[in-house]
Amino acid sequence: MSVATERARNIAHVLIEALPYIQRFRGKTMVIKYGGNAMVEQTLKHGFARDLVLMKLVGINPVVVHGGGPQIGNLLERLGKNSEFVQGMRVTDSETMDVVEMVLGGLVNKEIVNLLNRHGAAAVGLTGKDGDLIRARKLVLRRDALELKATEILDLGHVGEVESIDVSVVNMLIQGEFVPVIAPIGVGEDGFSYNINADLVAGKVAEVMKAEKLLLLTNTPGLLDAAGELISELDVETVDELTRQGVIKGGMLPKVGCAVEAVQAGVSSAHIIDGRVEHALLLDLFTDEGVGTLIRRKGTGSKI
Repeated sequence: MSVATERARNIAHVLIEALPYIQRFRGKTMVIKYGGNAMVEQTLKHGFARDLVLMKLVGINPVVVHGGGPQIGNLLERLGKNSEFVQGMRVTDSETMDVVEMVLGGLVNKEIVNLLNRHGAAAVGLTGKDGDLIRARKLVLRRDALELKATEILDLGHVGEVESIDVSVVNMLIQGEFVPVIAPIGVGEDGFSYNINADLVAGKVAEVMKAEKLLLLTNTPGLLDAAGELISELDVETVDELTRQGVIKGGMLPKVGCAVEAVQAGVSSAHIIDGRVEHALLLDLFTDEGVGTLIRRKGTGSKI
């Protein structure tokens, strides 16, 4: 058998393995949190764009929610403004919020839209202000102040959490065969803009849309156990136990938390995916092995 024939057979096997997944997911909505290395490295950026184009061509409806923390930090530094973080969240005064809106809603959002459009997708950029998409409220952060023997209220400025989601404009875009690209900026009843964690926004959008899957791109292989080995699958009932054991900790806590909330609210499954792997979305969606951690309700059957 020639090398060319062997290569063709391998491609055929890949397509046959993908077929049941394509059949299962056709017409379904997938909400994807886009961030980390996949937003920075050129090869990964273009691979992500091609993945979304292929998803759209086989009838899947991708909805992208993106971050942009490093880009915000870089511009603040160039402007001579220091970044201050409390419990991993950026303290966001009015001046910083202006930068956040400019970077997330402008530079980053339009770069992603342009990238997708160049590869053949019809993408449209949104912030939470468009179509009243994301209603926000100010995030109230509390911590125990031991020296005061009381609870201290920490003011992070324009850092928010999701109060409600109205996906009317997103549904309209999907019906028009567009790919919505959402910057995680919401507006409160007070009229102020709020910066919201992109993982949390992606989870809430997936909940409201009753998406088939929530896909969170990260800079890790997925959720790791105490020995550092990948946990390829777990059910939501196991999460509390792993948290008590200290297996789920640090920056993985909010990711797993929003994944669990989405699954409990009706999303079929959530996936924490290694975005450093080229074509990670296609590998996770269309192969038996996947490339991260799958979270779903207990007893919901196979990956398909």
